[in-house]
Amino acid sequence: MKLTITIGLLLIAHLTFGQDRIQKIDSLLNSLYSKEKINGNFLIAEKGKVIYKHSFGLANETTKEKLNENSIFELASCSKQFTAMGIMILKERGKLNLDDDIKKYLPELSFYKGVTVRNLLNHTGGLPDYMQLMDSLFDKSKIATNKDIIDIFSKHQPKILFEANTKWEYSNTGYALLASIIEKASGMTYADYLKTDIFQPLKMKNTFVYNRRLSPKKIDNYAFGYVYSDSLKKYVLPDELKETKMVIWLDGIVGDGTVNSTVNDLLIWDRALYTNKLLTKEGMKAVFELTTLKDGAKRNYGFGWGIEENADFGKIANHDGGWPGYVTFIDRHLTNDKTIIILQNHSNVTIPSKAIRNILYNKPLPVQKIRKEISITTEELQKFVGTYEVEKDFEIKISLDKDQLFSQLTGQDAFRIFVESEMLFFYKVVDAQIQFEKNEKGEISNLFLLQNGKKIEAKRMK
Repeated sequence: MKLTITIGLLLIAHLTFGQDRIQKIDSLLNSLYSKEKINGNFLIAEKGKVIYKHSFGLANETTKEKLNENSIFELASCSKQFTAMGIMILKERGKLNLDDDIKKYLPELSFYKGVTVRNLLNHTGGLPDYMQLMDSLFDKSKIATNKDIIDIFSKHQPKILFEANTKWEYSNTGYALLASIIEKASGMTYADYLKTDIFQPLKMKNTFVYNRRLSPKKIDNYAFGYVYSDSLKKYVLPDELKETKMVIWLDGIVGDGTVNSTVNDLLIWDRALYTNKLLTKEGMKAVFELTTLKDGAKRNYGFGWGIEENADFGKIANHDGGWPGYVTFIDRHLTNDKTIIILQNHSNVTIPSKAIRNILYNKPLPVQKIRKEISITTEELQKFVGTYEVEKDFEIKISLDKDQLFSQLTGQDAFRIFVESEMLFFYKVVDAQIQFEKNEKGEISNLFLLQNGKKIEAKRMK
């Protein structure tokens, strides 16, 4: 469902430019697979024609069943595009308006003033993160559903993070509430509505909403999601580890995740989005328009899609997803009609989308920087522990577990960071670093998150 850190990697230096594009892509991915950097299914198409499709690794670590092109994966946050489409279909049928206040459909949340359906679609609603709230307030011996989110918000009335449409902040809460609005407006369950109004009309036969722990059933060709256990030195289901048990007690939540699909079905979906099978021309255009804030500022998000205007590649709509056991990505190059679909069922993998893009457009591959881990004492690591504020209600928490340092962004999972030098740490799950700084007293006072050429500062609070 749920990770918003951009997982982008990393390019392989030894590829020669004399190879054709398909050979280069295959060489890139096989190299990454040999280093255990990928595990999943890859599909690449141009103008709807598949030019590359391959499966890497296992669907089931117990039975050793291999992945194949019809393996079914949890999409995590790539599910949001289907929730958004569901809302847009209802809008065109006159069942709701995008500028309706959410209290029209969710009267229990009427204490939130001026938050509209549109605000939930484009992440400008300012609602608090439900996972953080439920982590402290929900009975984890049960499995939560969307009704539990609404009940807890109604009972505790957590304060809004910012006035609607004054800021943009990625929100899983918003998309969970959109699923409940779909149910209210359609009179159907979220799962049945997507099935009858999107998946069946498009003949996406292997795509469905699935809550594996709440409503278990046997699904043939299912790609089980695995996380790597440092202590056990093997891949295990996230259900087995304390730090990823949220996959159990949050399993009943829909809207921000829980759509399951295959690379082949997602290509059907991609092709449909160039047509008017689901929406009018005007409706489809609205899905891929940039968000406009109250002050007129633009944000690179539409309805369930990140939107990028790229100088080299044209207009791109894409989304990634991450949830313990799954890392997913769909990249749709609207100007040039190229499609990259990546579904993976290991957590500690990379998404080599930048490399694949460059190969598709015959651009050179930059050299991957190799970062070497060094060791420092637990006492030295302790100096970095604290909460660092990027802005109000958005923090980076640095914590120490035994002799390992972890970084956690608001609303996201904690990831281990590794020592590169005295004040510089790096992630292994993403191509990013954290640079710490000292004040004049020699105390750690702030940090910088370094990723994709951007430098985000966070000041130490405690």
